[in-house]
Amino acid sequence: MDIGWDDLRLFLDVARLGGLSAATATTRLSAATLGRRVTALEKQIGEALFVRQQTGYRLTPVGEELLRRAEDVEAAMQSLTRWREGNLPDRIVRVSAGPWTSAFVSTHIGEIWTVDDGIRVELVTTTDRVDIGRRAADIGIRSERPTEQWLAGRQSGKVAYAIYSGRHLINGIAAGLFVGVTGEGANIASARWLQAHHGDRIAVRGNNTHSVRELVAAGAGLSIFPCFVGDSDPRLVRVAHPIPELETDQWIVTHHEERHSPPVRKIADRIAALMRAHQPLFRGKMPIR
Repeated sequence: MDIGWDDLRLFLDVARLGGLSAATATTRLSAATLGRRVTALEKQIGEALFVRQQTGYRLTPVGEELLRRAEDVEAAMQSLTRWREGNLPDRIVRVSAGPWTSAFVSTHIGEIWTVDDGIRVELVTTTDRVDIGRRAADIGIRSERPTEQWLAGRQSGKVAYAIYSGRHLINGIAAGLFVGVTGEGANIASARWLQAHHGDRIAVRGNNTHSVRELVAAGAGLSIFPCFVGDSDPRLVRVAHPIPELETDQWIVTHHEERHSPPVRKIADRIAALMRAHQPLFRGKMPIR
């Protein structure tokens, strides 16, 4: 079976945009032509790639698998184009971290990467552990020492957590209520601690950490944040000392075969230096405002 790149490119547009009508603008083909091309691709593969609905096209499990593989082909084709045209550097260093750490890295990107480095950087933000062993990321910023034999790690410091309030004694804050986390974020240690100790006083919940911060800043209640987050936000105030049982290590993790690669080593060294330089902030040792 010989699937052409042109067919895969059309498939990617339809899959990403959710239907034929939206994909007409990017492909410059009519919806009828796109429909015929997608149907022909399905016949070639022997499986349905989309569920056709009035609201658009939804990927089937086979379609989702093809999407992942087509994105790999797309990345290879883009790399080939860059090499041919001598544009952006081909080497990408992917850094995975949780939402708060990714935000911190983003605000300090100038200390981690510059145009003159001759590499590109991608941030992979997730609460799940990204598989460095399978090269889903080159560098991971984690709260635990790696145990896998194919991973190498170095400790860059510790992270403290504390309870924070908005600056105005209003609404849920005045009532002594808390803001909790729902969804995937409910599984992190700080969310479990809050549920165990103050679950009966959680009045409002958010399904991601950033919405929880906005709720606390707006007066909906108190909640737990890493000290490097809470102490950096002028809208928040720490109401108690850091919680000892929530303090975690911070590790910079790489694949043992990649750790000596100059691009990976350069970015990993800079991240480690950044984290060490800000240890008073991460450990909750900065003066409380």
